Order: sequence, then C-alpha cells, then structure tokens
Amino acid sequence: MTMLETRSLMKSFGGIRATDDLTLSVEPGELHAIIGPNGAGKTTLITQLCGSQKPDSGTILYKGQDITRVPAHKRARLGITRSFQITSLILDMTVIDNIALAVQARQGSSFRLVRNARTISAIRDRAMELLTRVGLSDKANMVTSALSHGEHRHMEIAIALAAEAELMLLDEPMAGLGAEETRAMIDLLNGIKGQHTIVLIEHDMDAVFALADRISVLVYGHIIATGSPAEIRANKDVEAAYLGEESGAA
Repeated sequence: MTMLETRSLMKSFGGIRATDDLTLSVEPGELHAIIGPNGAGKTTLITQLCGSQKPDSGTILYKGQDITRVPAHKRARLGITRSFQITSLILDMTVIDNIALAVQARQGSSFRLVRNARTISAIRDRAMELLTRVGLSDKANMVTSALSHGEHRHMEIAIALAAEAELMLLDEPMAGLGAEETRAMIDLLNGIKGQHTIVLIEHDMDAVFALADRISVLVYGHIIATGSPAEIRANKDVEAAYLGEESGAA
C-alpha cells in the first residue's frame, strides 16, 4: 500500500495557486525529496500534508485512508510528524528533558511537572536511547541553548523519532548548517532511511541527491517530474526549470 498520496491538490492565496493540481505518491520506507525554486509551493504542500492548512480541493490519503480534513493533532496520532525550518526546542531546558517530554507526550502521560519526565526511568531511558541514536548522548545533561544549530537539528530528529512516526515530514533540515553539520545530518538521515518513510523538503542539492530514493520537482505549484536521482539529473525540463538555475547561481 502507498504510504502517502495526494490527488489534484489545489490551494490558492488570492490569485496565486500555491499548489496546482498536485498529485504525488510516496512509497513505504522511501525517502522522497521535494525540490523546486523559491515560491514553488513546497511549504504550502507540507503544511497541507501535516494538516495545518486545508486544501481548497483535492485529496490526501495516508495508508489508503482519506485524511484531507483530519486536523493536525489527529494526523500526529496516526503516525505523521513534521519538523520545522525554525527550531521549536525549549532552550532553557536540558537536552534530555526536551526529548523526555516528547517521549512522555507520545505515551499520553501527564506532563504537568517537568520533573516527571526526568524521574520516570522508562521515559528517561527511552530519551537517552534516542539521543544515542542521533549522536547526542554525551550532550544529554547540557542546557539546550548551549548546543550548536546543527545539534538542535539532531534534537528535532530525536523528537520526531520519539513520536514513533511512520511518516516524517522534514522541512529543510539542512537550513543554516555548515558543511560539517550538513554531512552529519546526511549521515543521520541515511541511518534512519528505510525504517521510516520520509518526505524531505530541501534546497541543498548535494544532500538531496545523496539521500533521496526518488525526487519530485515542484514548479509553480505543479510537479513537473518525479524519478530517481539519475532520472532527475538527466531530465531536460528539470534542468531548464530548476537545476540549471541552481548551477548558474553557483
């Protein structure tokens, strides 16, 4: 069964069609990258997938179930999670407390007191397991504000993993990262590929081609091509619409 499918999604803002008859399919376990120039509609697409915006028309299916009108918090319970371009961590808390709260929220227990998340051993153990998985176990007891931007991105992946999501919507995880941090993020995402289905919105073409199983190219709200990285590289329409522009800008 296809993990995620959109059929003829339409979303307009005034006279601008941010998504225009957008049809997409994402298979279980694949990392599917969405690329396109600024203003192509990538963020509008991902907000519709996570449920924070509703399409004007069209359909979104998750594992065959119509979720077009299902609100974001219910999509999260179905197994869909999103990371944001701007980090949403609690900076004055420790690293492990941030992750423990995410674990606790997934388990549905009360988090009226932050100390609950620290003292329940099963939650703390799970949080440490996730920090180990993203390479931050040695930073567990540091205040989050002391970590680098790249490490914050790794924490966000740990939070997504804490949600036990089957489908992860990653919105520009490389944004603002230096070369070394980008390589670390690529290694991290390669490590979880196949274990989770991932939709990746990303401007860093080196990262996209290193990670993606398939790539869809979005231009003016419409997907003009979908294929393997090799197929996308060889597609003349894509080169004219996007890749040529990117290489020319460099």
